[in-house]
Amino acid sequence: MAAKRKPLPFEPERQPRAGATAKAGTKAKAGAKAKVGAQAQPRGSQVIPPAVANRMARRIGVATGVPSVLGMGVFIGSYLLVSRGILDVPPVVTLASSGGLFLLGVLGLSYGVLSASWEQEPGTLLGTEQIGTNIARMKASIKAIRQGSGA
Repeated sequence: MAAKRKPLPFEPERQPRAGATAKAGTKAKAGAKAKVGAQAQPRGSQVIPPAVANRMARRIGVATGVPSVLGMGVFIGSYLLVSRGILDVPPVVTLASSGGLFLLGVLGLSYGVLSASWEQEPGTLLGTEQIGTNIARMKASIKAIRQGSGA
């Protein structure tokens, strides 16, 4: 059996089941009274830790920036080839190749966010092992939000 891990800052708190005993309700009330004096963050205002935000920004910068710069470079390269008479590049080829690179840049946004590690350790260079974990966390968070708003 897997060891129980500490929830991350963005993960929703687990709520007791509907059929919970009165004892659990008493504990919840006592916990709520203890939080009244403390400055607890309101639910939903959880922030991304700075180390994680920096990791995400670096990954987004690379995964979005490189294809976007290449997409702009296609226009410049195509112009130089056509204006100097080196190669007659059809406009549709220029448009399709730059559009494909810009689309790759948009996909880089999602990759940058989903591949960043939320743990203390930064993870691997590409972060592919984090994508499945982060998608599962995202689904659980969306499910918790839907269940909370439906009540």
